[in-house]
Amino acid sequence: MLLDFLPLIVVGVVAFILVIATVSMYNNFVRLRNRIEEAFSTMDVYMKKRFDLVPNLVETVKGYAAHERGTLDEVTSARSMIQSATTPEQRMQGESTLTNTLRSLFAVAENYPDLKANVNFIDLQNQLSQIEDEIAQSRKYYNAIVREFNTATETFPSVTIAKLFNFERQLMFEVEDEAERQTPQVQF
Repeated sequence: MLLDFLPLIVVGVVAFILVIATVSMYNNFVRLRNRIEEAFSTMDVYMKKRFDLVPNLVETVKGYAAHERGTLDEVTSARSMIQSATTPEQRMQGESTLTNTLRSLFAVAENYPDLKANVNFIDLQNQLSQIEDEIAQSRKYYNAIVREFNTATETFPSVTIAKLFNFERQLMFEVEDEAERQTPQVQF
């Protein structure tokens, strides 16, 4: 009598295991997607702090380096690029551009000893340095979560669940400027 139902029991157990595995993998994707969103939001908070600090920095430099208009315009333009971004990819590109233009701004400041000694400029520079460190840490966390998510979308058996429920690879936050990837030359 029990042997008559054995194939049904085996099929039922296998089906139950498949349902549990599918639900578990789906829930893992949802958790990872939410962690990616959280990580991007955290990074966004730090980038907003930097974004808000930039006008103060530009105004401080303007008073000392009025004829360095090109660099100041580039910083302002990069800030506008971030403000008008509609996708995370555009936002990441704008943030990379802003980072590069801020480096140019500090290079300009090196030519003005009075500016480098200005208490407001030093304070703004220290704040920006701290924010840049926080952004770097949040980017590391974001990229770690994205790596975990992307690995899950590409490995078996979770790749089948990813395709079934349209979980797609996410973009990492990467350095856009190829020059930044080069090893700096130190000369004495």
